[in-house]
Amino acid sequence: MTLILGIESSCDETAAAVVDGNRVVLSHCLAGQEAAHAPYGGVVPEIAARAHVEVLVPLVEAALADAKVALSDLDAIAATAGPGLIGGVMVGLVTAKALAHASGKPLLAINHLEGHALSPRLADATVQFPYLLLLVSGGHCQLLFVRGVGNYHRLATTIDDAAGEAFDKTAKLLGLGFGGSAVERAAAAGDASAVKLPRPLFGSLEPHFSFAGLKSAVLRARDTGKYRPEDIAASFQSAVVDCLVDRTARALATAQGATALVVAGGVAANTAIRNALGALAASRGLPFVAPPLWLCTDNAAMIAWAGIERFNAGYRDALDTPAYPRWPLDPFAEKARGAGVKA
Repeated sequence: MTLILGIESSCDETAAAVVDGNRVVLSHCLAGQEAAHAPYGGVVPEIAARAHVEVLVPLVEAALADAKVALSDLDAIAATAGPGLIGGVMVGLVTAKALAHASGKPLLAINHLEGHALSPRLADATVQFPYLLLLVSGGHCQLLFVRGVGNYHRLATTIDDAAGEAFDKTAKLLGLGFGGSAVERAAAAGDASAVKLPRPLFGSLEPHFSFAGLKSAVLRARDTGKYRPEDIAASFQSAVVDCLVDRTARALATAQGATALVVAGGVAANTAIRNALGALAASRGLPFVAPPLWLCTDNAAMIAWAGIERFNAGYRDALDTPAYPRWPLDPFAEKARGAGVKA
């Protein structure tokens, strides 16, 4: 049975996990940095990188201890090699290289986005290729046709800001706290019909997403002083849900042979988004798969699982593999319009 140690450090979560080929998460140790970044209203890359350095080795030791395994028991070491904040990515990747070299085990350099893309297969053994994936996080908003391990066809991306970025910025603009989850909590006490907000690209034949204008509309609504923060939050969340469902419905029409509609990434933890996508899948007669909430946010279990999938498919990576600040899953995708387009 394949046994992999996974390391994740692409943003502000430091994590280590041991996962086996039977989809059993033997251990998962995570250290967050919310308190360190909260005064700034967002993640500060230098602070994040230093925090990773301080906690990663103890987390790896704890993950191995919790799983009751030694380095010699592992088949390989997997670590996020990008995309992400380059300082943090380098901390995790260099640590994995050192462990691989010291133990004589193979290195698996994992694309963080592939970790998200394959995480539903860790959570649910019935998920089979190919499936349509909505990958929605702080840095990315994409629709991908997942044909197999390492085989991704991008159908849509954001031409400016990602949905998660819009959630984070809205939380900051409204003074709700740190992160997009604060918007969801506020929205639960708000009226989603109170503020008329735009739905960028809704109904458009263009396949892509856009959220920059929605962020600007939130700012204007706040500055009027007419609306409660809870009502703006609820109206904003409703607009994002409408856009995600509309764009995903368009992609489903072109994803011939898809076995399921799958959502992954940090924003996939949002209950309103999960419910709306589930209803869309049901209307198309497709299963809907969303990982449990802890697997949606950045974690090392998905990196370990992606390592298992790649290891079993015959992939191995050299110890001089670089870290990547940007790393598209589909490098051959046609470039979308927009100066700020996210690959």
